[in-house]
Amino acid sequence: MPDEPTTGALRPREDLATRVEEIAALGEPARRALYLWVAAQPEPVTRDDAARGAAVPHHVAKFHLDKLVEEGLLEVDASRPPGRGGPGAGRPAKRYRRAPREIAVSLPERDYELAGHLLARAVVDSASAGGDVRDALAAAARDTGHALGRRARDELGRRSGRAALRAATDDVLRDAGYEPHEDDADVVLANCPFHNLAQEFTDLVCGMNLELVDGLVEELGRSDVEAVLDPAPGRCCVRLRARKHGAVNEPR
Repeated sequence: MPDEPTTGALRPREDLATRVEEIAALGEPARRALYLWVAAQPEPVTRDDAARGAAVPHHVAKFHLDKLVEEGLLEVDASRPPGRGGPGAGRPAKRYRRAPREIAVSLPERDYELAGHLLARAVVDSASAGGDVRDALAAAARDTGHALGRRARDELGRRSGRAALRAATDDVLRDAGYEPHEDDADVVLANCPFHNLAQEFTDLVCGMNLELVDGLVEELGRSDVEAVLDPAPGRCCVRLRARKHGAVNEPR
């Protein structure tokens, strides 16, 4: 089994406020025009190229291009264009290109990238081993839950105790888009990160959610709760149900 089979899908995401601010940077018309023009070019472009292409005055282009770099939407390429190297070529001009990072905002939070990673891994694993793709998906989701559990342990650091472990669990579930809320001794997951998929492929996606959350609980050694299917309108089909006589196994 790979150590981190879903590392790419489990990249820590920026908080919602940061992502909204980055997207909001494109609300200014001249800045948006510059970004769209630069993003459409096959090669990095100079400030003059961008100003002409987006029909924006040069001094305005300079200001907004720098802001787009500051927000991480564009990046600067300091290399010279082909054929302009060697002695006497002078200092290379700044050339701009679209940054490779992705920014996504959805309300409520959705994570179809993670679903895609899990489903793709299940297809590859089942084809390789000759097993059932549903079993492979369950294994991939459970491995992801374990990876989330390790993340929760990292966030715990030196903290210990029942309350700290519960808080770390909630933090990781919240970052994954599940919106955990206490319901007496239970924890209700108010949001499904894979909502649209769950509407059409309910059994498949609910099973994936259950394995993921159960893997998280298992990794953390939380015998005080268990992940169970408890579908209801407007929330995730999984609930963390309190065990009557359970106890928390403290982090190792």
